Amino acid sequence: MIREIREHLALRKRILVYGGSEVVKVFLDDCRPTPAGWVPARCAEEVIRLLEQGNVTELSLDPDLGDDARGTGYEVLTWIQRAVVVRGFRPPRIRVHSANPATGQRMHQAIVAIERLTLAAHFER
Repeated sequence: MIREIREHLALRKRILVYGGSEVVKVFLDDCRPTPAGWVPARCAEEVIRLLEQGNVTELSLDPDLGDDARGTGYEVLTWIQRAVVVRGFRPPRIRVHSANPATGQRMHQAIVAIERLTLAAHFER
């Protein structure tokens, strides 16, 4: 519980440092340095919390975070897919950075599915 509170407070601090309620570009990775202008995230939960705030404009996801118990980049994509279908969520631009070709391909397939779902939801309205 204390760890979760510390992680949440650290995330809030990073959001404020990187723009508060401004548009946010989120870089999910457990070991690569975060590019300038991006908000670092270390687990799937952090990214999902940021997405729920509605100000994320771009995501760069690593599928392999070293500790699957804290989530993966793929879990972020499945959350986005569900949010698009259930509540009409408008996903940000999504890219993948990975040293693992197999998981990178799986992530790209999920992104294509999200794009199709988003397009279909747009035409239904």
